[in-house]
Amino acid sequence: MTTTTSTTAAPTEAVATASTVATASTVDAPALIRFRPTGLDTAPEVNALLERLDLGPFAPDGLTAFGGRNDNWAGTTTRGRQVFVKTVARAPDGSRPEIDRALAFEASAARLPAGSPLRTPEHLGTDRESAVSAFRLLPGSRSGSEVALDGDFDEALCREAGRAVATLHTLGTAGGASASASGGESDGTSDGEAPDPASAPAIDTGEAPLPPMRWLRAFPWSEVQDRSMAQIAAWKLVQDDTEVVAALHRLRERERTAPHTPAHCDLRFDQFLVHDGQLFLCDWEEFRLADPARDVGAFVGEWLFQATYSVFAPTGEPTSAKDAVAPGFDLSHEEIVERGAAGLRHHIPRIAAFWQGYTECRTPDPELAERAVAFAGWHLYDRLIATAQAHAVLNPVARAAAGIGRTLLLNPAGAVATLRLADPAVPHPAVAPAAVVPAAVLPTAVPHPAQPHPADAPSGSPR
Repeated sequence: MTTTTSTTAAPTEAVATASTVATASTVDAPALIRFRPTGLDTAPEVNALLERLDLGPFAPDGLTAFGGRNDNWAGTTTRGRQVFVKTVARAPDGSRPEIDRALAFEASAARLPAGSPLRTPEHLGTDRESAVSAFRLLPGSRSGSEVALDGDFDEALCREAGRAVATLHTLGTAGGASASASGGESDGTSDGEAPDPASAPAIDTGEAPLPPMRWLRAFPWSEVQDRSMAQIAAWKLVQDDTEVVAALHRLRERERTAPHTPAHCDLRFDQFLVHDGQLFLCDWEEFRLADPARDVGAFVGEWLFQATYSVFAPTGEPTSAKDAVAPGFDLSHEEIVERGAAGLRHHIPRIAAFWQGYTECRTPDPELAERAVAFAGWHLYDRLIATAQAHAVLNPVARAAAGIGRTLLLNPAGAVATLRLADPAVPHPAVAPAAVVPAAVLPTAVPHPAQPHPADAPSGSPR
């Protein structure tokens, strides 16, 4: 068993659990939803890692978990350390690509200077053999998705997010990494020796798995049993739209020729944490060299997805998870367009603040903004596919998201100025978000007769 340790890097904010039995929060500040974790008797590797790191095993009282794909545990050890532990899945061939990518990030982030805009909770150690990692717990922290739903992901936080993502994209360059100090949260001590960057896994250079190009042609029968009817319907929206499929192929080609940088490649609001007023970026299992427009587009896409949900909230803007899925599907075409445009107007300043922060820390290549808009379009399809998992049919929110995503994919250049991704030094035209909204409410215009398209083998597992 090999254990690596470091004073930097990052955990995920919300990783998975075996059940959905909520437990009460004991902190005064708003906190993440808690779940009952998998029993440690079925995962002895967790306490074994904590013992090796000289932290002591988890104390059973107060042990909890967060939501997500992978088993995780959060609590206090018998030696009084607040710790978050997560597992990741192994590949069918027994390899551990997610752990290797995360460790590659660790080695890169170890060279960040103190005070870096890229903050990540302290990594305490990893047992690569068991695919288990331990991190410092940030008690009372809030997920970025919760912060966004509560209306607290303001322009200041968005600017900080832009600075963090830009710093990520400069890792390994002269301005992006120096010395060996940590940009993450650390008290200057380590529970083991810092990892030797020379022995860390190499940064993955493989193509990011999403969008899965083979799935644009046909949905694998082997995957049908693991997908809900709504997810299959969402994929059909993509597959039957020959223009969208062609646009995704064009985007992949542009991505291959774009300048590549270290990138997160799985950026969502729930990969951010807000702790003591500071923003942290987490979850590095998809870290690799890739088109930086992926991360920029994902952040933009998250706000557009929020704007889509605001169309159907009782007040036009969700203030809680309950509001975000409230009824309101009897709205007229005009009301949907009006609410959608209002939601975009509300969120576009946050997108602009993110872009301002990004360009403060990094000069993007001339075509990055346009590619980012196209990736934002794909992100909307990706999110609707992911959120359709628990449903039998696609609801109007999903179809609205698909419509907006389609608009952005087919004409990314036309939305750059509207989404405020133009050069900050150049005055932007009056925002006309309604130009992006109408396609969202025309689902009958989306499907087209299916036609053969070139197949491209994706790496990884699509949603």
